[in-house]
Amino acid sequence: MGGADLLKPALNEIAADVDRAFDLLLPVPDDGRARLYEAMRHAAIGGGKRLRPLLVMATSQLFNVSRDAALRVGTAIECIHVYSLIHDDLPCMDDDDMRRGKPTVHKAFDEATAVLAGDSLHALAFDILADEDTHPDPFVRAELIRELAVASGPAGMAGGQMMDLVADGADFDLHAVTRVQQLKTGALISFCLEAGAILGRIAPEGRHGLRGYARDVGLAFQIADDVLDAEGDAEVAGKALQKDAEAGKATFLSLLGIDRAKAQMYMLVDQAVAHLHGFGKEADLLRAIARYTVERDR
Repeated sequence: MGGADLLKPALNEIAADVDRAFDLLLPVPDDGRARLYEAMRHAAIGGGKRLRPLLVMATSQLFNVSRDAALRVGTAIECIHVYSLIHDDLPCMDDDDMRRGKPTVHKAFDEATAVLAGDSLHALAFDILADEDTHPDPFVRAELIRELAVASGPAGMAGGQMMDLVADGADFDLHAVTRVQQLKTGALISFCLEAGAILGRIAPEGRHGLRGYARDVGLAFQIADDVLDAEGDAEVAGKALQKDAEAGKATFLSLLGIDRAKAQMYMLVDQAVAHLHGFGKEADLLRAIARYTVERDR
């Protein structure tokens, strides 16, 4: 089965599984919290590539981890990702009106509800990881919790977001832009690979290839985002495009030019695939995901 033949059903299956998981996790209560739950469901259910849960699933397959455990961890990561999008869209940050082809949470509801919805999804992520249903071993659960906290906090995604906010009008060079994206986008992608290895009880010294794959895929993903922002279709993307250029923000495209950026993007994908040389056909889904990151249209 070719990469595309392998990837499309996997993407469809993980999207349905994550939507089902959120539907079960977020029943709307018959009390004053109803609006909060409705906002969480608006953001979390439907739309999105679900690439991060798929990365967890694909990595877990290498180590014969149960699909249920991988799905729970993937859903926790998606909680973090969705909360970050809710907050990123707020007027105090990117001030976006559309996300995943529908109004952003603060537009569909209000700003206060959006803040609380993001906060609640953040909390839900760690609630999922702490539950015995995720893994019977408390040491595995503790490692998952700690690693996700690092990946999503000031040493990871939130720190990268702060650096991105101060980048407006700043004179950022290629090293600085790379650092921002390694934190803002790459840290959570890296955790997806790390999580699969943690669930499989792989020692840290046995994760080097997966970490190299995650680093290269994360950067390739961000360059592809920059390309889509410049050349993509806003209707297909489901969000506003060309905002970085309008803000005068330094990106891989503004620093390298479109041709060099694309060349770098494809080189990173080749490097990512090469990091999987120690695995056989069981890693074909990870190889397909690496190529998909630069071939997608949203």
